[in-house]
Amino acid sequence: MLKNISIDNKIPPYNKKIQVSSDKSLSIRAVLLASQAVGISKISNLLESEDVLNTLKVIKKLGINYKKKKNYYEIYGFGLNGYNPKNNTVINAGNSGTLGRLILSLLIKTDKKIKLIGDKSLSKRDFSRITKPLRLFGANINSKKNSLPVEIQGTKFLRPINYVENIGSAQIKTACCFAAMNSPGKTFIRARKSRNHTELLFKYLKIPIKIKSIKEFDLIEIKGLQQYSSFKYSIPGDISSSAFFIVLTLLSKNSQITIQNVNVNETRIGLIKILLKMNSKIIFKNKRVYNGEKTADIFVKSSKTLKSINCPSNLNSSAIDELILCFLVAAKAKGISTFKDLGELNKKESPRLDISIKFLRMIGIKVLRNKNDIKIYGKPNLDLKKKFHIKNFLKDHRIFMMSCVAALALGGNWKINDKDSINTPFPKFLDILKKLGANIK
Repeated sequence: MLKNISIDNKIPPYNKKIQVSSDKSLSIRAVLLASQAVGISKISNLLESEDVLNTLKVIKKLGINYKKKKNYYEIYGFGLNGYNPKNNTVINAGNSGTLGRLILSLLIKTDKKIKLIGDKSLSKRDFSRITKPLRLFGANINSKKNSLPVEIQGTKFLRPINYVENIGSAQIKTACCFAAMNSPGKTFIRARKSRNHTELLFKYLKIPIKIKSIKEFDLIEIKGLQQYSSFKYSIPGDISSSAFFIVLTLLSKNSQITIQNVNVNETRIGLIKILLKMNSKIIFKNKRVYNGEKTADIFVKSSKTLKSINCPSNLNSSAIDELILCFLVAAKAKGISTFKDLGELNKKESPRLDISIKFLRMIGIKVLRNKNDIKIYGKPNLDLKKKFHIKNFLKDHRIFMMSCVAALALGGNWKINDKDSINTPFPKFLDILKKLGANIK
């Protein structure tokens, strides 16, 4: 089977309704919380990507059984600290930073030694941002160079902590929240605003949590050692997966799309806010609320005139996984777009800031960089004719998918390596593109 694809033609105009893959962040969190609940939880519309399937494999290795039914998964939890692994168990997070970082936080009371490993890309990512607060709770953690592999052995003598999270990382915040569940007393977290799926799930599951918002921070209080019951949950569509079709439609001529039942949580729609400032036609329809999460159908129409943006850096956190697509839109916009404080992009599955700048220059876009700030000089009439080969991007699925969007919207002859990378978040990505009319070989 070929591990690369070829795209030689722009996508023809289309008017379609689609459904994207289920929300990956919610899928992983729901599985992990079900593994700590008391009883049998039922999760429907679970994303069946490598990251989520790896999450299921990990809880199985930790002693939690699950079964797949017709359209849902049953997960059999034994309550807080209900894992029962063998000593020196090795668990593999694959490519998932969310799984790798969050599972450590649920092991801080396990008295067995557990070793966490991951793939080549994940093994290069910084785990000190998680191990630091977990050590404060009392967990024994060994890690060379602050990266995987990480060895953890929990303790029965946990303590609540006061912690300040300054990065705006939902993974760090969630790890602290998960660890607090197994700790006595009250844990206090001062966290820079970021995705709040975990807090909404805590409220839905009636896990004792209090949240007070103060400007750019949330003050979070969690009361530990409170068992919670099994639950039912249906996962909505993923805004990050939707982003590629939103941008493809904006950049393609005479096209429009409706993406159905998407999670449009306020902490996840930084991309939409950025694109609206760039004169994009995007409308939320059929808005509703499901267990605290806002969902909607997203209508998008191609835009003849895109405007440049001086992007507010306070939108970075809620658009962190979609910023590379914003750069692509800026490449087609009229004027000079500015993006600031982008350092977190280089701490993802690949150094995304570095790769994005290289990518934009490759397609003929002028980019000026000053440390973690960039200026993108847009070309509204950008129409590619050359041959392009996308490789050496550490199999980062978002770079792969962005390259597909660029090829289909901007033209040129493209060869894009490592198509298997999409199995991590979005296995049906290419299938949906083909349904829209894309000619992909």
